[in-house]
Amino acid sequence: MKSLQGKIAIVTGASRSGGIGSAICLALAEAGADVFFTHYRAFDHLEGNGEEPEWPDILCEKMKQLGVRSNHMEVDLSDPEMPIAMLEQIEKTLGTPSILINNATYELRADFRSLNNAILDNHYKVNNSGTIFLSLEFAKRFEQVYPGQKDGRIIFLVSGGPDPTNLAYIATKGMLIAITEPLAVALAPIGITVNSLNPGPTDSGWMDEELKKQFIPLFPMGRVGTPQDAANVLTFLASDESGWMTGQHLKSDGGYLGK
Repeated sequence: MKSLQGKIAIVTGASRSGGIGSAICLALAEAGADVFFTHYRAFDHLEGNGEEPEWPDILCEKMKQLGVRSNHMEVDLSDPEMPIAMLEQIEKTLGTPSILINNATYELRADFRSLNNAILDNHYKVNNSGTIFLSLEFAKRFEQVYPGQKDGRIIFLVSGGPDPTNLAYIATKGMLIAITEPLAVALAPIGITVNSLNPGPTDSGWMDEELKKQFIPLFPMGRVGTPQDAANVLTFLASDESGWMTGQHLKSDGGYLGK
């Protein structure tokens, strides 16, 4: 039996074929989960790593061909009304989810000279406010629909390190790391585990060949991370086998030396 058979999962931020979000979706579907995913083309077009307008439909069909149900919607997590609207849509199409993987992120590089209120606020609205309130609303609905069950999962994709050119991104991801443990304690009584995962530098479309050459010596494993590396760990964290692991900030970065 597949490890996630019969589960309903949310994956935020699956806009591109080479992204971590898409790899997570396919890995969960292969494990038997029905998957609802989100995307936001406006960010990919203006500030992300490239727009693939047809990809969400393609990804959805790929998962259906694996024998699971799938649906998706355009989501701007900076909109404070979006968490409720999104969960209502999921419940209409697939049912109440028990797995939430917070992969969607806002990132715009800024150092101490260029960082301003607008840049920091844009990071906060998506990486913190939108992500956290989606998680809280998810937990409230899980508690109502699945009383007594112990298979709820919330996972935050996070980052860190000493990069001085990415202050707002690292700071807001740090807030997700900080909330992981107290939120895990709060939600344990209703059967939800909460963990955060830092996959390290991952070749999800932003690395050119020159960057890869710079990164490879910093990986003892001799290669850079791939989206599938992150998806493999996240599939375990979403499964019943991870039920005794909660409140943890995990690194799965191939021993990356660029701390």
